[in-house]
This record gives sequence, C-alpha cells and structure tokens, in this order.
Amino acid sequence: MQILSPDEWTALLLSLKVSTIAVGASLPLGVWVALVLARSRMPGLWLLNALVHLPLILPPVVTGYALLLTFGRKGLVGAWLDRLFGFTFAFQWTGAALAAAIMSFPLMVRAIRLAIEAVDPKLEQAASTLGAGRLWVFLTVTLPLIAPGIIAGMILAFAKAMGEFGATITFVSNIPGRTQTLPSAIYSFLQVPGAELQAARLAGVSVTVAVGALIASEFVARRVAKRIGGA
Repeated sequence: MQILSPDEWTALLLSLKVSTIAVGASLPLGVWVALVLARSRMPGLWLLNALVHLPLILPPVVTGYALLLTFGRKGLVGAWLDRLFGFTFAFQWTGAALAAAIMSFPLMVRAIRLAIEAVDPKLEQAASTLGAGRLWVFLTVTLPLIAPGIIAGMILAFAKAMGEFGATITFVSNIPGRTQTLPSAIYSFLQVPGAELQAARLAGVSVTVAVGALIASEFVARRVAKRIGGA
C-alpha cells in the first residue's frame, strides 16, 4: 500500500529541502543578530529588533508581496540578479527557501538571544582578561554555552519553515513539482471536492514531521546541555 502519491512525496521532499536550506543559510546571520541584540548597547537597537520581528507581525501575504517587489524579476534586487547572473528567486524553489527563512528568522533569533542573555558576562570577561580575543572568547566560551539555545532556535525555525504558506504562495505561487510545498499541496487538495482525505493525510504527515523535529530538538538540546554541564 502506497502511503503517498509521487506528487505528494515531491511536495514533502521539497518542503524538507526548503526548510533545511532556509535554516542553514540564515543561521550565521541569526547568531550574529542575536549577539548584537543581547550584548550591544548601540543607539537605535530598538529599530533592529523591530525589523527582525516584523515578519511575525505583518500578514504573511504582505511579506510575500514585499519579497515579490524586491526579489521579483523586475524587483529592486531581483532585476539586478537576473541581469548580471541570470538568477531569480520568484516562482522558484529558491524563492520558497527565502520566504521560509524570513518568516522563521524571528523565532530563531529570539531563542538564541535568550540563550545568550542567560550566559554570565563575567565568564566572557574572565577569558578576556587572560588574553583571549573577542572571537576566541565567543568560540570557546559563549558558543558552547548557548549551543542548546541555537539548537532550539534551529528546530523552531525549521518547524515554522515547514508550515510556511502565505508568504510562499504569494512570492513563488503553487507550482506542482517546482514550488509546491506541503502546506501548498494541502491547500490545493482543499480546493478540490472529494479530496479531503488526501488533505488530511498530508496534514497528518506535516504534524508527524513537526512533532518529530520537536522531540529531536529536545533530545539533542538535553544531550548538549548535559555534556556542557559535565565538562
């Protein structure tokens, strides 16, 4: 008995691909932004914080439309990318990854920021007084201590990216085999009379993946925290 049809497998695998790339590509920036928000005292920091969390406040369709205006083939950045490199985000799976990364970025940053704020600055200061540079202090002191927070942020971002729909369908449409992710496939089935069973099946797959990701994140975070505590 076949669990999913070939088209449904394609949508699931594309969602996994998009979510993984979205999280991996945005992680370095997420750690840096979280570090700035947690440690910096520069003026205007509230503006950066507002920009980071803006995708959580705006309707996803508005975010998707903004992406279309910016990264579309005739957009501010998209036209330049298309002209120089022949590359475009709009109506491509790469655009779905970009939309997923932007929508999940606030959750990642928030989890990592909370982890950084929980680190005692005196530990970092002690390493600095021993002659360690700022980068070395971060790599050897701060990074190991915030590792559980980074893992939690990555999993939260992954789960959000897997469920992203509004910005994605606005920016890259719903093209089967090309930009149709799991939520888009569920939406398509709901538009077809008598396809409720297929929609429910994909919804069940989506829930299973999300729960599995959360369980995995809890397990890994606990292992990392235990290893740090025993170090």
